[in-house]
Amino acid sequence: MPEEIFDVVNERDEVIDRRPRSEVHRLGLKHRATHVLVFNSRGEVFLQKRSMQKDRQPGLWDSSASGHVNVGEDYEACAIRELREEIGLAVTQPLERLFKLDACEETDQEFTWVYRCRHDGPLELNEEEIERGRWFAPAEVTHWMTERPQDFAGALALIWNRLGKEGREGSKSVA
Repeated sequence: MPEEIFDVVNERDEVIDRRPRSEVHRLGLKHRATHVLVFNSRGEVFLQKRSMQKDRQPGLWDSSASGHVNVGEDYEACAIRELREEIGLAVTQPLERLFKLDACEETDQEFTWVYRCRHDGPLELNEEEIERGRWFAPAEVTHWMTERPQDFAGALALIWNRLGKEGREGSKSVA
């Protein structure tokens, strides 16, 4: 399987080059990604534990679905694709766009748009990408993240803190 090619971006998130995934990560070049938080009707959030086969942050708990934006792809198309590829969720409504994180060490130099949607399952986990997943009460995630931050991917910690209590209490959009 050929290596993925990513758009390399500058500090204003403007495309300046295209490089193979391994080179982008090895050199710490800025690139693009998305994260989606899926909440159910009980207000729980679905989190995934990344496969130990992942090249970045293996075995850590992460957003419901996340991934790199492909060359020429926009952020929302990537978010929709990642939901389908990672957890088998085909959305039928627009995702709720929450906020954008700047590229930094915690995001692995990724400019990251964060989305939210609502879905009650079932979900089909991609075993190559995800070791396991589970629904969590937001207060449980907050407590766990405070007690054991090393269990979580860097971007999820930033997202969770930025989302704040009011944002962790469910979703307006339905998948």
